[in-house]
Amino acid sequence: MATSTKNLSAYAVNDVPNGADFRIGIVVSEWNENITLNLLEGAKETLLKHGVKTDNVIIHFVPGTFELPLGCQHLLEEKLVDGIVAIGSVIQGETKHFDFVCDAAAHGIMNVGLKYNAPVIFCVLTDNTLQQAIDRSGGKHGNKGIECAVACLKMVSFKNRLNSKL
Repeated sequence: MATSTKNLSAYAVNDVPNGADFRIGIVVSEWNENITLNLLEGAKETLLKHGVKTDNVIIHFVPGTFELPLGCQHLLEEKLVDGIVAIGSVIQGETKHFDFVCDAAAHGIMNVGLKYNAPVIFCVLTDNTLQQAIDRSGGKHGNKGIECAVACLKMVSFKNRLNSKL
């Protein structure tokens, strides 16, 4: 397991850009909200810690993980944000539904980022059990929301640096 030896909340603070000029969207699945709200809290706290103004953290909820790509697309179409953290949690069940939702969310989130040339960070837990999701949303393996917020800040900064050289 990739996270069994890694703390998802650990990162080098000095390597994270200041987000004072960034507008960051967070699109959150309401499904498995006991997990997604913890991921949201980790992401939001991290963005604020690194200078993103409270008013520049734009949070929207969608019904489930399958709806994350469209929610992200709506924010980017309206040019409301510089980057997005897409938060969801899909826990393996007894049917293939898990596979379809995870695959659609992963491809959809990637495609939205490529279509709009903007960072759209995949913060979707795809765990076999509820306990694994708990462990990765503030439990013994840290909080994936923190890791994804850091990735979003780094990617927005990366894009801005490239754009300033053009």
